[in-house]
Amino acid sequence: MTLHKNDTYNGFEQGPIRPPSEAYSLLLRLTRNCPWNHCAFCPVYKGTRFSVRPVAHIKRDIDAVHRYVEMVRQKADATGRIQQVKGIEADDLPASRAAFNWLTYGATSVFLQDANSLIMAPPDLVKILTHLKTRFPWVERVTSYARSHTVARMQDDDLKSIGEAGLNRIHIGLESGCDEVLKMVKKGVTRERQIQAGRRVKKAGIELSEYYMPGLGGRALSAEHARQTASALNQINPDFIRLRTLAIPNRAPLSEDYQAGRFEKCTDVMAAEEILTFIKALDGITSVVKSDHVLNLFGDLEGTLPHDKERMLAIPRAFLALEPKRQRLYQVGRRLGIFSSLSDMEDPHRLADAERAYRQLGVTPDNADEIVNELMKRFI
Repeated sequence: MTLHKNDTYNGFEQGPIRPPSEAYSLLLRLTRNCPWNHCAFCPVYKGTRFSVRPVAHIKRDIDAVHRYVEMVRQKADATGRIQQVKGIEADDLPASRAAFNWLTYGATSVFLQDANSLIMAPPDLVKILTHLKTRFPWVERVTSYARSHTVARMQDDDLKSIGEAGLNRIHIGLESGCDEVLKMVKKGVTRERQIQAGRRVKKAGIELSEYYMPGLGGRALSAEHARQTASALNQINPDFIRLRTLAIPNRAPLSEDYQAGRFEKCTDVMAAEEILTFIKALDGITSVVKSDHVLNLFGDLEGTLPHDKERMLAIPRAFLALEPKRQRLYQVGRRLGIFSSLSDMEDPHRLADAERAYRQLGVTPDNADEIVNELMKRFI
């Protein structure tokens, strides 16, 4: 880990990614890149150096956004609507844009970037959260990514103090609860460590989102990946379980194994079977399941356990019951954004659009999975 305590402040910073659920949040960069950066499935941050930004610089970012928020608010119309502001001199254009966009969407949430903000010294993180709350007391939610390995090593009192200072949701990329899969993709953490970290977040009273990656075990480990991940989540009972289906962009390290045939990627039909196994195995928990990413085959596979379990199980079952050509048509339509659920195929206009794309792409039983894989790469 690199601490750039003596960096020159170069203005407001934002990192490259955030969860889909944080689309309307202010993105505030506490660290740069990822301290682990070995996950085989992840193309982000490769070739970059990790560093922790100085607290003073982060506070200056907060102050810059606050300054522009106040300017924009003064220019709002009589109804309080935020309009494009003219006449505001912006000496820090990224901060002014961030402020305007944030206000446009309500300015109620903040996401701390990049990949693992909790690796900061807890007292420093508390200082930042306290300053953030002072500047924006109306904010309802402050969230961050964190690695299980980092959280599991933290003291309970530190996590509690961070939560009390304002961090009220943590996103952890569990990905898998199967040790064989975790080792294969170089996740850098064990199943037991994942469970320990999740429980620790819950004990601190902080909301927890855990991510499950259908397909990460490949064809050989698909069923075990599903069962072991569900088993781990049953022991954590996170507030949210978020699905993120595996895609393999060319710049991800796993791509080399995939191209060489050492990793056999699941087809969508196999992934649907895996998801069915996964949902079946979730038991004794009250998590909210979310499918909030375009990579997922079923955009409507959402609900609260245990109440909605049977309804969620019905979705992959319905897909698996379709005749093969109908399955392929849905796969293509979903990956092109035409469909978000199987019920969308009942819309004649959407169906006609999907059929047209299907013909234009030249989809056949032999090339369907290859075409779908290429379409999925666009969203990484």
